[in-house]
Amino acid sequence: MTRVEITIVVLLLGAWIPGLLAMAEIWNTVEYASHGYLVPWVALWAATAHRDALAALPSHPPRFGLLLIGGLTLGYVAALALGEASVIGVLFVTTVVGVVYAMRGAAFVRVLQFPLAYLLFMVPLPVSWVTPLIVELQLIVSTAAVRLLQFAGVSIFREGNVLTLPGDQSLFVAEACSGITSLITLIPIGVFIAYFTESVPWRRLAIVAAVIPIALAGNLLRVLLTVQLAIEVDVEFATTGPLHEWAGVGTYVLGCVFLLGVGSLLRRFSPDVPLSASDERAGA
Repeated sequence: MTRVEITIVVLLLGAWIPGLLAMAEIWNTVEYASHGYLVPWVALWAATAHRDALAALPSHPPRFGLLLIGGLTLGYVAALALGEASVIGVLFVTTVVGVVYAMRGAAFVRVLQFPLAYLLFMVPLPVSWVTPLIVELQLIVSTAAVRLLQFAGVSIFREGNVLTLPGDQSLFVAEACSGITSLITLIPIGVFIAYFTESVPWRRLAIVAAVIPIALAGNLLRVLLTVQLAIEVDVEFATTGPLHEWAGVGTYVLGCVFLLGVGSLLRRFSPDVPLSASDERAGA
């Protein structure tokens, strides 16, 4: 990078401190957004996988590069004044793409399209989008848990998200047990695994799609175990303390393991078909 480019990047980073702090506030306070801290580092690591291709590319920045950066900066100031972390996040990703394009050209953006697009996972989702999803997931998980437990002979009833247990104890299926955290945080992992372990498009889509049933099944298991523990011991013991917190971590880790397992099964039952010599000559 030239001194001018370094100066521009440093100035932009300085100007973006308030915007990054606005997003960090959401990452700190909203459980399902806490992965936002890790996303830029994962994207940066993913970009290093293309360093050889980037080194071979000629730099063709457009003539209007500075105007583009200036326009994006004005958009950022407007988003900052608006105070919406989601809008600020989208403007941040757009600015990163714009800076790469302005300084190196469209070819660099094409090569870096995955790590640049991956930055979108750091954007805090609007609450108005997530809240209805949380409510729906709570109902799905609580309903499924009650039906399974009733089938197993447990005397349990549901009213909304409140479960009535034997002994007239009540257990509330909270947001943490809805699966929203697992769902939102496992999707970036699923995308990462699909991109770096698969080359067949349909298998990549299958791995990402598997996040939904895996997240729901994992949290359903968590609710079932919590209910059983509440019946055997008491509700407070089952829903508070380190055991309950570690159950959430265990659900998340189990989800990651199952995603890797899905990829392994797909490769086993639908292996890549090697090209014949005639195919290789035809494609050459």
